[in-house]
Amino acid sequence: MSTKDFIEKDYYKVLGVPKDATEAEIKKAYRKLAREYHPDANKGNAKAEDRFKEISEANDVLGDPKKRKEYDEARALFGNGGFRPGPGAGGGSFNFDLGDLFGGAQGGGQGGGAGGFGGGLGDVFGGLFNRGGTTGARTQPRRGQDIDTEVTLSFTEAIEGATVPLRMTSQSPCKACSGTGDKNGTPRVCPTCVGTGQVARGSGGGFSLTDPCPDCKGRGLIAEHPCMECSGSGRAKSSRTMQVRIPAGVTDGQRIRLRGKGAPGERGGPAGDLYVVVHVDAHPVFGRKGDNLSVTVPVTFTEAALGGDIKVPTLGGPSLTLKLPPGTPNGRTMRARGKGAVRKDGTRGDLLVTVEVSVPKDLSGKARDALEAYREATEGEDPRAELFEAAKGA
Repeated sequence: MSTKDFIEKDYYKVLGVPKDATEAEIKKAYRKLAREYHPDANKGNAKAEDRFKEISEANDVLGDPKKRKEYDEARALFGNGGFRPGPGAGGGSFNFDLGDLFGGAQGGGQGGGAGGFGGGLGDVFGGLFNRGGTTGARTQPRRGQDIDTEVTLSFTEAIEGATVPLRMTSQSPCKACSGTGDKNGTPRVCPTCVGTGQVARGSGGGFSLTDPCPDCKGRGLIAEHPCMECSGSGRAKSSRTMQVRIPAGVTDGQRIRLRGKGAPGERGGPAGDLYVVVHVDAHPVFGRKGDNLSVTVPVTFTEAALGGDIKVPTLGGPSLTLKLPPGTPNGRTMRARGKGAVRKDGTRGDLLVTVEVSVPKDLSGKARDALEAYREATEGEDPRAELFEAAKGA
């Protein structure tokens, strides 16, 4: 994105969250909007695709604490695109070099000029201020675009981890012209921006804002003999299939960042990042509560009343035997340690086993006689007596 975009775009408004939103609130808002506007759910809808890109861009900034801090500082400093002078600055022009304030390339900017802002903010403002009006004729490396994609895993794959193929389409250097944009491979430096890819836009106050060069579209190069494959842009759509390892223990809606796995860079620039949003299918038997798995196991009335050993299934492993104490009530939950989901440190959570007393629909004559005998043996016992006493006293 351009420096202008970084300062002027309201990413909080894009995601529909307040400026003091927590990381969890930002993450929740992004997931909701990403699902609504994802290209797969809006095939052929160009507006939805643009909206999805805007949402992803906003999340890339606000979802990263470092980038969010830099963004907030930039917005606070420049407001609606203009520098806010402090008290006593007067109405004249500013002749001091703001580049030094943010850690410029001259005069020991790394050692003492950056102050509390750090190198990251200096990088953001590096192209914002015009330090003399001219720059050397050089073409800057360009970082590749970030790519957003989604993958759906089975419940078991999410717990154990899986390697999945992802087919991605992105912009990459055109193979026909080797990314130069010129069919002869000899583009010339753009005379408008002198190869920087940016042009200054005066805003008063002794400094300039920068925009992408309109003549070279921010590339810094102009093709005199445009490549027929990419129309002189140097970029072309490419598709590739990548085997991506999804770590064990991922949760539904989790967003995984794979550094350097996005679109290739330009002119020696680094590749972008790949962001994978994981969706997890439900399991017919098991549920999940954080690092723990859950399962409901039916037991007979006699097992609950008299106690005994019951077999319980585990996810992807052999069954285990749990000892049911006599008088176990319906809904009681027992814990099988180490049979849950994989944690980040490699250990496992637990399996939570909830007992559900099964009431038979059909009884044989012998079973019915036995229950009738049991009812006679327990005649006079009222399990609801305490309930009514408590109701009277309330």
